[in-house]
Amino acid sequence: MNTSDARRWLGQGVAYALFAAFIGYFSNSPAYQHLPPDQATIKLSVRHSGQLLGECKQRDSAELANLPATMRAPMDCPRERSPLELVLEVNGATVLHDIVPPRGLHRDGMASSYRRINVPAGAITLRVRMKDHTAQADFPYTAERTVTLQPAQVLVIDFDSQSRRFKFL
Repeated sequence: MNTSDARRWLGQGVAYALFAAFIGYFSNSPAYQHLPPDQATIKLSVRHSGQLLGECKQRDSAELANLPATMRAPMDCPRERSPLELVLEVNGATVLHDIVPPRGLHRDGMASSYRRINVPAGAITLRVRMKDHTAQADFPYTAERTVTLQPAQVLVIDFDSQSRRFKFL
């Protein structure tokens, strides 16, 4: 074995050792802390269709005659849906007030929202409210609960569109 081969082997050994040291260090350091020790997390998840914006109207025979044969539906209904209005209160203070627009090219799809909120651990009173039409004066979907959260605990609040109520998981 000549000196150039020995240097090449030595260089590869040093490179592998540095790489192994790099991987070894970052596999345990620096220490990762997801939340401060006195915090918990609330995850609010909503997927719901807002009400239609506008009323259906009956087409008369003259209107129907002017339409192509494939579009002669007797009722003309709008597609656009109302945005959702979400409010989350923790111990009486509003921590989230969000307007969630409907998805889709014609704003006719479901509105989806997913939010993470860090709160102090311990006993807290939660109140979550939602409107699904801009013309509503009050919030038809409301839930209130007092919970005791442990440090680093995750509480999920989900809206079930079929039962039309919030679930605390």
